[in-house]
Amino acid sequence: MGLKLDKVVPIGRSLGEYIKMFNLTEKDLQKNIIGVGDGPASFNAEATQIGSKVISIDPIYQFTALEIQQRFDAVIDNIMAQVKANPNDWVWSYHQSPEDLFDNRKKSLNKFISDYYQGKLEQRYQIGELPKLHYQDNQFDLALCSHFLFLYSDFYDYQFHYLSIKEMLRISKEIRIFPLLKLDLKFSEYVDKIVKDFKDQKYTIVVVNVEYQLQKGGNQMLQIVKH
Repeated sequence: MGLKLDKVVPIGRSLGEYIKMFNLTEKDLQKNIIGVGDGPASFNAEATQIGSKVISIDPIYQFTALEIQQRFDAVIDNIMAQVKANPNDWVWSYHQSPEDLFDNRKKSLNKFISDYYQGKLEQRYQIGELPKLHYQDNQFDLALCSHFLFLYSDFYDYQFHYLSIKEMLRISKEIRIFPLLKLDLKFSEYVDKIVKDFKDQKYTIVVVNVEYQLQKGGNQMLQIVKH
């Protein structure tokens, strides 16, 4: 069964958000980067403009820009209503208010849509999904996974997380995952076991506090480096 767009919530983040979510330095942005599950983020478009080398992968890239735009338009009002209905679940720092969040999400989507056709021609947006990726060993310096692994722990089991992280480490020298909370704002029960299992395999793995926070308590990422 192929991906159905009516099951997708196409929300993307900006370069500024990626920099804070993943503690990206100027040196990091000069690396060969893959964004895993980027969706309609403007990260690739904005990073490409400043000379970074980024490939984004997501199953959503099988759809057209118009289809992605229409799906965003269909879900965004409901999402924002949920945000406003639970004001204590959010930290208004990077985004100043629900209205600011809405505006920033629309800006990110518009930048993505404007770049999407050219980005596909340049193979910067490629169809792919975890836990199996079609890239060579160590093809990338840095793999980033935003708002997928751990966030959806109630939908994807530990084995999926383990295999996905193992695969990201196969194709990249380092990976960073954000956030470590689930949708219900609870710390994912998989994080501690992932830390133990990959430490046992002699990876350097740490939980890092970051400056970005939208979900209350969601200001940590997981960083794993292989040697």
